[in-house]
Amino acid sequence: MFKVTASEIRDLIIAFIFISLSFAILYSGRDTSRLLSILPIVMVGLGLGFVLHELGHKFASMHFGYWAEFKLWPTGLIFALVSSFFGFVFAAPGAVYTYADYGLDDRTNGIISIAGPVVNIILALIFLIIGRSVYMDMMVNPFLQLVFVICSLGFSTNSYLAVFNMIPVWNLDGSKVLRWNIGIWIITIAIAGIMTYCSMTMGFENIVLRL
Repeated sequence: MFKVTASEIRDLIIAFIFISLSFAILYSGRDTSRLLSILPIVMVGLGLGFVLHELGHKFASMHFGYWAEFKLWPTGLIFALVSSFFGFVFAAPGAVYTYADYGLDDRTNGIISIAGPVVNIILALIFLIIGRSVYMDMMVNPFLQLVFVICSLGFSTNSYLAVFNMIPVWNLDGSKVLRWNIGIWIITIAIAGIMTYCSMTMGFENIVLRL
């Protein structure tokens, strides 16, 4: 059964707010008026991806019968907020901790670890599909224009979150997936990498036009 504690909900909400605010500060260039208009877009396009990434790890852990809980890292929140004023965001607000009496084997740990990036890849594709479906009508509909902007941010940031977390260094998800199955690691990081590359080189609108 999928259960969350009151403290976990609190930590996820705090992390969601801080991550969204940090990136909104970054994207707005520290302009207060732009910040207020950008923040809701960032919350949906990026903040949602962060929360669902962590819940992906939690759900996968609990699927194997382990208790898992997201815990806040206050220092990471401060780094995220402060770094946003210097043109980048160091985003490490916390993580999901899986509690296993005898440790996790490589396969179980790999599946739990890949769950987060896979959630981001799926979210990016959902944003792409929605963006494609509203593209023609947004020309005459301001609300759909906003939806398209959210989809653009959601596609690019979730693609990046997936590829970044699949890098096999330190304690990132990629290092655990690579230990479990190199083939699955290659396929996953390749998909996320291609999506990120297309987002950075072609732009979301051009990707949509080619669909």
